[in-house]
Amino acid sequence: MSINLMNDIKPISYIKTNAADMMKYISDHKNPIIITQNGEAKAALIDIESYQEMQDAFSLLKIIRLSERDIENGSYKSADVVMNNIKRKYKIND
Repeated sequence: MSINLMNDIKPISYIKTNAADMMKYISDHKNPIIITQNGEAKAALIDIESYQEMQDAFSLLKIIRLSERDIENGSYKSADVVMNNIKRKYKIND
C-alpha cells in the first residue's frame, strides 16, 4: 500500500462532495485517503478491513511488549514447565 499523490490526498471539501466515490475508492484500492484541511494533512480515511488488520497488529504488538516486560522482570516459566502443567491438568500421558 503506497500513497498515490494524485489520488490519495484530498481536501475535506472534496471528500464532503464525493463521499460515496471516496468510499468506493478505498474499498477497491485498499489505499488510505489523506484528508487535508487548509492545506494541512488532518486525517486518514481507510477501509474497514485495513483498519481491522491495523488494530489486530497493534494488539499483537501490545502482547509482545507485555511478554518482553514479563521476561525482563523474570515473570515467566520455561516451556517444559508449562507443558508439564498442561499435561498434568488434562491428564495427558506421553
